[in-house]
Amino acid sequence: MEQALITELLLQYVERQAPTVKLRIRVYLALRHAIMDRNLPPGTRLPSTRALADDLGMGRNTVVRAYEQLLVEGYLEGKVGDGTYVTDAVSSGLRAPAAKHPVDRRRQALSRRGRSIAANVTSSIVQRGAFMPGIPDVDLFPFSIWRRLVGKYLRVDQSHLLNYAHTGYGPLRVALANYLRVTRMMQVDPRQIVILNGSHQAIDLCARLLADDGDRAWIEDPGYWGARNVLTAAGLQVTPIQLDEKGLAPTVEDWSLPPRLIFTSPSSQYPTGTVLALDRRLQLLENADLVDSWIIEDDYDNELRYNQRPLASLFGLSDRQRVIYLGTLTKVMFPGMRLAYLVVPEGLVDAFVTGNSELYRGGRLTEQAALAEFIDEGYFTSHIKRMRGIYAERRDALREAMRSHLGEAVVPSGGHAGLQLLYRFCQPVDDALVAADALAEGVICRPLSLYYLDQEQRQPGLNLGFAAVPVERIGPAAATLAAVIERHLRRGL
Repeated sequence: MEQALITELLLQYVERQAPTVKLRIRVYLALRHAIMDRNLPPGTRLPSTRALADDLGMGRNTVVRAYEQLLVEGYLEGKVGDGTYVTDAVSSGLRAPAAKHPVDRRRQALSRRGRSIAANVTSSIVQRGAFMPGIPDVDLFPFSIWRRLVGKYLRVDQSHLLNYAHTGYGPLRVALANYLRVTRMMQVDPRQIVILNGSHQAIDLCARLLADDGDRAWIEDPGYWGARNVLTAAGLQVTPIQLDEKGLAPTVEDWSLPPRLIFTSPSSQYPTGTVLALDRRLQLLENADLVDSWIIEDDYDNELRYNQRPLASLFGLSDRQRVIYLGTLTKVMFPGMRLAYLVVPEGLVDAFVTGNSELYRGGRLTEQAALAEFIDEGYFTSHIKRMRGIYAERRDALREAMRSHLGEAVVPSGGHAGLQLLYRFCQPVDDALVAADALAEGVICRPLSLYYLDQEQRQPGLNLGFAAVPVERIGPAAATLAAVIERHLRRGL
C-alpha cells in the first residue's frame, strides 16, 4: 500500500476518535482499529514515525509512542534497517471454535461441594516472611497519609458514610474510571464499576449472576487456587485448561465443550508470570462470542510492571462486550483492605449493582472515600512508582542469589511484573516436601504442584515471593532454601 494512502486512511480513523482523548491514544487506537479491520493487512510497511508525524501534522513523539505500544502488544514488528510492518497476529488469532454442544447441567449437592472445599486446603496460615508469594511490603505503605484521609471521613459531618452502600462510593468509581482510562486505555462510564470486598467476592458475584449450577468454568492450569475454590463453591464444573509459552492454550476439543465462564489473568498469569499473546487474546475473544461465554479478566499485578509498558486489556479489546474486568488494589496497597472492583458491560450494570446489594450489602464507605482522595491527590501513583523500584531491586537480588547457589538446577519464569518469581525444577522432585523442609528451617515457599487441578499435568517447582523481603535478608534466606533444594536433588540422583 502506498504511504500516502496509509496516511489518508489513518487520518479517517483518527478523526473517528473523541477529541477529548489524548492525541497519542487516538493515534494508537487509529492504527489498532485499522489493523483489526484488515485495512492494514499483514505485511504492510508503515511510514517512518517522522514521515507519518509530518503528514498527520503532529509531534514525532506522539507517533513513536503509538508505534512502541503496538510493537509491545504484537500488532507490529520492526525489521532492522527495513522499517516497521504489520504482523499476522490478527489473522492467526481469529479462528472459529468447534461446533457448540449442549452444556452438562448435572446438579451437585451442597454437602458434597462443601466436603470437597474443606478437604482442599490451599491457603497458608503464615502470611509474612521470605519467600511468601503475593504479599506486598506493607511496612512501606504511607501510613501517615492514609491515617489522615481516613480520619477526615470519620467525623460527625460524614456520618452518612456509615450506612449501607447500594452502588459504592460515587467519587471512588469516578477516580477508578479515570485511572483505568490513563493506565489501561479503557473508556468506561463510572456506572460500569461495581465495588466489592475483595476478588473472591467479585468472582462469586460473576458466577452467581452469569452461570447456572453445573455450567462449565475454565481456569488456567496451573492457576489461582482462590478462583478455583470460589467457582467450585458456586456450583460450577471447573475445567483446567493448559498453558504454554504464549499463555492460555485451549484446544479444539476444549472448545467443543464450551464454558459459560472463562477465568484468566492475561497480563501476568499467576503463578507462571506468562503474558497472553496477542493472537491468543483475539482468538479467545472471538471464540467466547461465538459460543456465548463470559470472560472474567483478572488484571493481576498489572500495576507492578517492571520492564514493559502495560498491555491493552481484554476488556478494551472486546467490541462485543463479552469481558468482565476484575481489578484489585490489595497488591499495591495492603491485603487487609480487601477491596476489589468489577468493570461490567453496559448491559449488565443494573443486574450487577442489584446483585451486589442483594447478596452482600455493600459498605465501608469511609475507606472508599479515603481511597478516592488517595487516588485523586496522586498518592496512589506515587506509591506505585516508589514500590516498583524497590521491588525490582529485590527481584534482581533473588534471581542472582538463586543463580549463584543453584545454577541451572532451577529455571525462573515470570518477573516482568508482580511480587513473585516461579522456579521450575529441571529433574523430578517432590516440591511439596521441599516446601515443607524449607518451612521447618524458616523459609516459606509455595510448591508449584499445588496450583494444578489436572494431576497428570503437574510439574515440580517453587513460587517465591520477593516483595516483602528486604534486600539484605534475601541472600541468607536464598542460601537456606538452596541447601534444602540441593539435598532433595541429590536424593533423586
